[in-house]
Amino acid sequence: MLKSLLSDKPGARPLVEAIRACRWHLLAAAGFSALVNILYLAPTLYMMQVYDRVVPTGGIITLVLVTIVVFLALGTLAGLDVIRTRLLVRAGLRLDQQLAGRTLGRAMGSHETSARAGQVMREFDQVRSAIGGQGALAILDAPWTPIYLLFCFLLHPLLGLLTLVGALMLFGLAVLNERSTKSRLLKAHEASARAYAAQEQVSTRSEVVRALGMRRGLVARQLTARAEATGAQSEAQFTGGRYSGAIKFLRLMLQSLALGLGAYLAVQQQISAGAIIAASVLLSRAVQPIEQLVGAWPGLVQARAAWKSLTDLYEATGDQDEAHTLLPAPAGRLDLQEVSVRMSDGDTPQLKQVSFSLEPGQMLGVIGPSGSGKTTLARVVAGAYRPQLGAVRLDGSEYGQWDPERLARHIGYLPQDSVLFAGTVKDNISRFEGAADPAADQGAIDLRAVTAAKAAEVHDLIQSLPQGYDTPIGPGGRGLSAGQMQRVALARALYGSPRLLVLDEPNSHLDQDGETALMRALKRAAEAGAAIVIVAHRAGVLASADLLLVMNKGAVSRFGPRDQVLQALQGRGGPRIASVS
Repeated sequence: MLKSLLSDKPGARPLVEAIRACRWHLLAAAGFSALVNILYLAPTLYMMQVYDRVVPTGGIITLVLVTIVVFLALGTLAGLDVIRTRLLVRAGLRLDQQLAGRTLGRAMGSHETSARAGQVMREFDQVRSAIGGQGALAILDAPWTPIYLLFCFLLHPLLGLLTLVGALMLFGLAVLNERSTKSRLLKAHEASARAYAAQEQVSTRSEVVRALGMRRGLVARQLTARAEATGAQSEAQFTGGRYSGAIKFLRLMLQSLALGLGAYLAVQQQISAGAIIAASVLLSRAVQPIEQLVGAWPGLVQARAAWKSLTDLYEATGDQDEAHTLLPAPAGRLDLQEVSVRMSDGDTPQLKQVSFSLEPGQMLGVIGPSGSGKTTLARVVAGAYRPQLGAVRLDGSEYGQWDPERLARHIGYLPQDSVLFAGTVKDNISRFEGAADPAADQGAIDLRAVTAAKAAEVHDLIQSLPQGYDTPIGPGGRGLSAGQMQRVALARALYGSPRLLVLDEPNSHLDQDGETALMRALKRAAEAGAAIVIVAHRAGVLASADLLLVMNKGAVSRFGPRDQVLQALQGRGGPRIASVS
């Protein structure tokens, strides 16, 4: 069963290695389970001694001795049970140590957009919890059912036969339960993933929801999504509950039948009086793991589905662990060759065979109507999206040949919505470099952050904040105005003097002073040899552009020197842009 859960694809190798790292915990837990199940025989043997030896002979000393023995056995059993539970919890913690960081990295580094991306860690926690839960204990106890069955046969063949038939009937009910609830549980898991993803998206834009009066509508939409998830979950629980009730009834009936059959055999003098109680206890213990498995089955099925999601993620992002040759720092020559992009949730390509080149020190303006693919192009050039066809090269090396983290150091990206993250202003400008490497020279990081802020001409603005560079900001840049966020995001793009700058609507929230500062910063970056790609609607930011690229329906409509493209557009009634000087 475990083998079927482990993918043999190279990208999923970390999952296999993590399970192997936990194997000693799991093997030790299995060993302690063996001892626990052997000691579970102690009450049965005690009963037989009391009824067969103590009661007929009145042996008080024998009673005291066997009572002491059973107390020691049960105390040892309890201690071993605690140890095996702790071992399973430790296995879950070991799995967390091995995979939590990698899983977060894989999710953040994935080029695919998915409704499940936001709850990858929730699914990972489901897997970790299943390892230390009741389902894992039931799985460890299940192999010992044949041992209890053997003891039943040793008491009397008829008692063994009753236990065997009962165990088979319970197993059959467990199989029917699995078949009836599996699809429902998977449906509930997928519906919950969609509901949580939508909820997280709304939560991060709560101010928009309030301002536009969408609260009631979105609450209703969330309730509909939750109703779908809880409905599927309830349906699975109702179905599983019927089987759980049937299994409990059958187990209790089998215990009663074992007592009745034991009494009959005792009357016939085929077994002792002590064996009557022993038969009922052994039968109960033999079928208990099956009942436990049925009770824990929903959690195990959801954990298996979560593991499948993790496996898919690791298989799709296997290239993140590939070793890359350390390439020299680029000069900034950008080449796009027949690049095409189609989102996973759409049929129409967002980019169609886009090609152009940009030399170090050149500035390219990208214009076009809304929906023409400008933002998608910016994301591809910045390395945020991976094209399905074609190649993006920096100094002749395709992006895939670079280590992603090293490539990002040479690219400055300012997205359209100026995304900032919870932390300090300095943390955001420095791209959280200090958190990524605690051993790094924090003084050097501070210096680079201040240098980038000065290059973006935002140093004075930051100093005016309550705590300067150490001013904390909330998720999404909460605490800063839209213009302040955009200027801090520009400083982040300039951090480390990257050789390629990609700016998507960098002046959308800037006033005249901010736009003037932006243009000066871009001019200095170009003079320093950086290649610059700017997506813009407003003409002012294109005044210094050397080249213009016009997008239309995902394809390049025109590309060339700025003045030639503008003249051609004005002559043919192309996209209207205010005159640029």
